Amino acid sequence: MDFSFADEDADFRADARAWLEAHFTGEFATAAGTGGPGSEHEGSCLRRRWEQELGSGGWVGIGWEQDGFGNRRASLTQQVVWAEEYARIRAPGRMGHIGENLLAPTLIAYGSEEQKRRFLPPIARGEELWCQGYSEPGAGSDLAGVRTTAEKEGDGYRVTGQKIWTSLAQDADWCFVLARTEPGSTRHHGLSFLLVPMDQPGRIDVRPIRQMSGTAEFNEVFFDGAHAVGVVGGEGNGWQVAMGLLALERGVSTLVQQIGFARELEEVIGEAVARGAAAEDPVLRDRLVRQWAELRTMRWNALRTLGTTTDPGAPSVAKLLWGGWHQRLGELAMQVRGASAAVGPYDWDAAHPYELDAQQRQFLFTRADTIYGGSDEIQRTIIAERVLGLPREPR
Repeated sequence: MDFSFADEDADFRADARAWLEAHFTGEFATAAGTGGPGSEHEGSCLRRRWEQELGSGGWVGIGWEQDGFGNRRASLTQQVVWAEEYARIRAPGRMGHIGENLLAPTLIAYGSEEQKRRFLPPIARGEELWCQGYSEPGAGSDLAGVRTTAEKEGDGYRVTGQKIWTSLAQDADWCFVLARTEPGSTRHHGLSFLLVPMDQPGRIDVRPIRQMSGTAEFNEVFFDGAHAVGVVGGEGNGWQVAMGLLALERGVSTLVQQIGFARELEEVIGEAVARGAAAEDPVLRDRLVRQWAELRTMRWNALRTLGTTTDPGAPSVAKLLWGGWHQRLGELAMQVRGASAAVGPYDWDAAHPYELDAQQRQFLFTRADTIYGGSDEIQRTIIAERVLGLPREPR
């Protein structure tokens, strides 16, 4: 396949680079490199303002199949170009990712015209942030086991239940929630995809989950009769909508993720060279080369499947590849540092005298890479049953 960029992509790159260099300055530049995996809590106020700066330039929603909401339009290759330029300048992790790349395409595919007019413009302006209410205790990888309920009330619903591992819930203005709207229903039947405003004191309680890395970007969210203003795709069609959204979760966003991975790998290689470990240890040097080669392979695979909607196994293959790769990178970073990886800088005069550094946090966070977003076991089952046609696992 031809993975080269066209002349118009080069022009698009020049525009993107010029805009970023002109706008990612001053206060915004102090957020460089923040907000990545395991550190999504960093500088949330400044990064929220950065979302609005991106929106004012039309850079939010460039991959939507619809324009007219203040967003620019870009081809798939131009979306890759934007991601590369964004990573090159080390702009911060996107707080609007869930609204821009998950909810918005879902509304475009399944939402009403009224819902599109209401929710797409503020997402494109970077003014409203979203979180995802899917996983529950006992219903993570097995999403069809959700127990959160919603009762019809006037034009909306009253939502009661608990969600967990909810990224950025502490900063979000809205949450899309998968809830059971048909009493007595089981599995993927009787579910609906609801839109819930987060500013409901006494009805929504967000509790941060502190991890072993010391950070708390994930949350538990408790709904106690919280009001939902709308249902996407019709009542009872939540499973179809939810599965459509999960298919959108990978694609260009996978390439964006890989650009961040490349930067992390460069840092590990740089440290190995500086410590002399790459020259002295042939086994370590081989691991570094393998990490580089596997990352290149993941990139070509992501580009190959970028425009593919007919391969049901492509998202699962991508998740299996990057989850294991990133976990091994975390281990490799600690191996390069040796015994010093077990200790970190401290300042007895600080409020928290002992803090993990970026690579230590990365190592601890990557332990979950093969679990969250669909565990490796679930991904292999999907490939076996839906792609290879093997017998279904007993339920």
